[in-house]
Amino acid sequence: MRAAAESVRRQITGILLAWGMDPDLVATTAEAMVQTDLMGIDSHGLSMLMMYEKLRDGGQLNLQARPRVVRQNACTALVDGGAGLGHPVAAMAMALAVEKALAAGIGAVGVFNSHHFGAAGHYARIAARRGLLGMVMTTARSITAVPARGAVPILGTNPIALAAPDAEGEPAFVLDMSSTTVAANKVKVYDLNGKPMPAGWVVDGEGRPVTDAAEAMAYLHKRAEGGLTPLGGAVETGGHKGYGLGVMVQILAGTLTGGAFPFLRNRTAPPGAPDNIGHFFLAIDPAAFRPPAEFHQDLGELLGTLRQTPPARPDQPVLIPGDPERMEHAARSAGGIPVPESLVRHVRDICARCGAEYVLEDMPGAGHAG
Repeated sequence: MRAAAESVRRQITGILLAWGMDPDLVATTAEAMVQTDLMGIDSHGLSMLMMYEKLRDGGQLNLQARPRVVRQNACTALVDGGAGLGHPVAAMAMALAVEKALAAGIGAVGVFNSHHFGAAGHYARIAARRGLLGMVMTTARSITAVPARGAVPILGTNPIALAAPDAEGEPAFVLDMSSTTVAANKVKVYDLNGKPMPAGWVVDGEGRPVTDAAEAMAYLHKRAEGGLTPLGGAVETGGHKGYGLGVMVQILAGTLTGGAFPFLRNRTAPPGAPDNIGHFFLAIDPAAFRPPAEFHQDLGELLGTLRQTPPARPDQPVLIPGDPERMEHAARSAGGIPVPESLVRHVRDICARCGAEYVLEDMPGAGHAG
């Protein structure tokens, strides 16, 4: 199936409303999930409904929660997510960071007691659209990443995103990456599609690569040993750097905000306890450092120079971060979002359980994904 974005939006909206989420929070969440799917990040959009249902049914997720600021000053704030889905509190927190940055030059907002919020880049773009630099970090609920030289997982994927505004004819720079070689939900997508994975994404307890997606899912969610490799893979290829980035994210998004360190939390948390995921949002106004026109000119020259780099292969020009997502967004807006049959079945089952109408449908004339 290739579903139109509006079809996916209506499906997500219908399910969240049937689960009892307030309409304004649903709109924010559905927007984040649909934009993520349009950009080709299939691991963080529609396919997350299965996990959200599990959290809801287990009593961990409060879909009626409204985020609230618990402390703040001119430049910083701390927000309680109320154990709700992370999308509404993340959008609120970055908007608050932006307002503080516009007033004081910089704004930093931490969030605790949250859940999964989708793709970090979605929130970094909020700052970029206002002409600011935006940085986003988050901890993760699942313990999936092995440290450099480690045999068992200790960390989550702990992603980082950075966005800079468009400048001098260049679109916004948006870097959105996990501190692991790949996000855990990417493995899920390969499993849903029945495709073998690239070597180096997941390793067993002895550091050997696992390429069967179903076997990799077992290492990520059922076995004590093995897991995702840190960005860079083995120490010999730079894995210690990805491991260090993952710890840095845990400190800023977890330790600083009061978010949980899942490896220790899971030892004592009672069944049904919220995940207490932590997020960190930073917004910087370039005007606090130099005249905006000069900043935008230099930023445009930087990005333009990178883009003009002679390519190693003529058919593969040098891109800047954010280009692949923009191109995929355009393609999927025109041709639909691919939804594998296995995910269609999951969505139908969720609708049947919650009483929401099943509304996913093929986009007319779009054809089918392979």
